Order: sequence, then C-alpha cells, then structure tokens
Amino acid sequence: MQFLFWLSLALLFYIYFGYPLLAKVIAKIADREVQKSGSYEPTVSILIAAYNEANDIGATLRNKLALDYPTDKIEVLVISDESEDGTDDIVHEVAEDAAFPVRLFRQVPRQGKTSGLNTLVPEANGEIILFSDANSHWDTQALKHLCSNFADPAVGYVTGKMVYVNKDGSLVGDGCSAYMKYENWLRAQETQIGSVVGVDGGIDAMRRELYKPLRADQLPDFVQPLKVVEQGYRVVYEPEALLKEDALNDSDSEFSMRVRVSLRALWALKDMKQLMNPLRDPVFAWQMISHKLLRYGAFVPLILLAISALWLAPVKAIYSLAALGYIVFMGLAWAGHKQEKEGKSLSALLSIPYYFVLLNVASYKAFTAFVRGEKKVIWNPRKG
Repeated sequence: MQFLFWLSLALLFYIYFGYPLLAKVIAKIADREVQKSGSYEPTVSILIAAYNEANDIGATLRNKLALDYPTDKIEVLVISDESEDGTDDIVHEVAEDAAFPVRLFRQVPRQGKTSGLNTLVPEANGEIILFSDANSHWDTQALKHLCSNFADPAVGYVTGKMVYVNKDGSLVGDGCSAYMKYENWLRAQETQIGSVVGVDGGIDAMRRELYKPLRADQLPDFVQPLKVVEQGYRVVYEPEALLKEDALNDSDSEFSMRVRVSLRALWALKDMKQLMNPLRDPVFAWQMISHKLLRYGAFVPLILLAISALWLAPVKAIYSLAALGYIVFMGLAWAGHKQEKEGKSLSALLSIPYYFVLLNVASYKAFTAFVRGEKKVIWNPRKG
C-alpha cells in the first residue's frame, strides 16, 4: 500500500509539474523559434460551423468583417447544421453588405461540426483556412498574427490564445483562468520544442493543402493538428492572436463540454496512437503521452492516492497529513462548486481545486463512456 501511495503521488507530480518542468528545460535547449513575417499576407478562408446560433452568429460575422486584413484576400464560409432558429437568414443579411464574400452552406440532415468542415474545405479558396466557433470574437489584429507564422515553411498549423471577457468586452482579470495560464505557458514551451499537442479550436489556422477529411465522430481541434504533425509540419502557438469569449457562468454546461471534449480526445488518441510510438518521433511521442494520455488518465492515481492515504493514515503521521490534505483540498473544491452554483465569483483558493476536480471527474466520466464505446458527434451550443 505504501508503494501505491508513493507511485500515485509521483505520477500526479509528473503529470502536472514534472512534465512542464522538463518541457521548459528541453525548450531552452531546442529553442526552435518560428520565422515569422508581419508582411506575409496569404489569401485566407474563415470557416464557421453553426447550429441554431441566431443569438451569436450576426455579431461573430461582423467581428470577422472588422478584422485588419486586405479585403481582397479574405472570405468567410458558414455551414448551417440544419439550423431552425433563423441562423441562415442572419448570415444572408450580413452577407448583403459585407466588404468581402460571406457564403452560406446548409447541411441536412444534421451531422455535426466535423462533417460540416469536411464540406466547407473543398469550397474554400484561401491558401490558409481558419477555424472559428459561431460565438468566437477575434481581436482585430488576430488574423495578421496567425498568418505571420506561415512565412515559416515548416509551420503547418497555428493556434491562438483565448481570453475571457465580461459582457462589456473588458477582460475578466487578465483574461485567463489559472488553468488557462498553465496551458498557455505549456504551449509556449512545446512550440519551442517543435509542436504543441493541444490547440484551442476557436481560433486556429492551417495550410489548406494539409487538411485531411475526418470521420464525423473525430474531434477536429485535436485530430487535425496531429494529422499536420504526421505530415512532417509544425503546430505552433501564437499568443498575440486573441480570441475573446464570454466567461462561463454555467457549471453544468462547462462540465458537459469537458466530458464531450475528453471523450472525443480519448478516441482521437486511439485513432492517432501511431504518434505515441517513440520509434517514430521520441520527443513528440513523449509530449503526447505526458500532456494528453496521462493527463486524461490522472483520475486513476488521484483515486489511488486517496485510498492509500486513508488506509495508511493510522500507520504514520506523514500519511495522516496526506489524508487530511486530500480531504481539505476536496472540501475547497466542493465549496467552489457551491459558490459557483450560487453565482458568486471564486477566489484562486477555491477555483483551482474546483476546476482541478471538475476536469478529473469529467475525464473519469468520459473514460467510462469510452470503454462502453460511446461517441459524440453533435451537440447543442454551449451557454456562456
């Protein structure tokens, strides 16, 4: 039981601290700086998949029309996934007065985002295709920042940075939760190593010729970048390309979204397991295993740590302290959950334990669904 305790503790330390620290060291050694050029302005196509997004699609399209980029080099393609709430009419209305082409496609019957993107890409004229959610608002300079990375011929895919904003558009704090700061810092290290393992999805860009059609059940935000790595190109993080998104105030929506994303990510890891073969690319295989596979399975050592700490508590003081610390941490997470349910803002003391537990419970639920063979293809718009 003591071995189980220390093994679980070591695994958790490695997943959340050891891997990032090693990534920092390797990033310093590799230092693969992207050869950007601010004057590089290729033709671009922004792709948006929408289902019943009447409340957001108009503002999102007007946001894209306001981007600082040559109007003769940009187009927007929207695919409506059998929307029934007037989404299509709003797209047509915005397109009438647009400074560049805004084209609408309709997908019937409803098949989900991935199928929609498979339909849009052959219709796109841009050298670079970009992916935006139907409620994603980009900073006016975001497109230029994303495209500057493609001046480097080794770069095949670029992801931006999401920040949370209030209703008036102002940043919530500095725009990032503690978890997002952690992930963004890690993406910066992975970019210096070679390629990032995870992307945002709401502000991404890639070379059109590298796009590979995916199955409807595959997660494009995860699988498509891995397909780019498989083709020998880099996937990099651009922190100056900002996606502004309303802060979530619905914990149930957040949890459901995390379960869905985790489930599809597990299937993606299965589909792209060849990239975890150390004989193919030992560094990227290490990144995938450490950053994704072990992260999604972190609930296992978390549970084992609780069991072993409680079992050993009567044996030695160190295990008693560990058990007490575990109980306090879970208590803080529960308090954070209760406060959020009541609509109150959370301090870091509560938000970090709460979000940590939420992610791991979501991973556990996703894993049980994965074992049962469940797959998610379509879903309803997330509440902000």
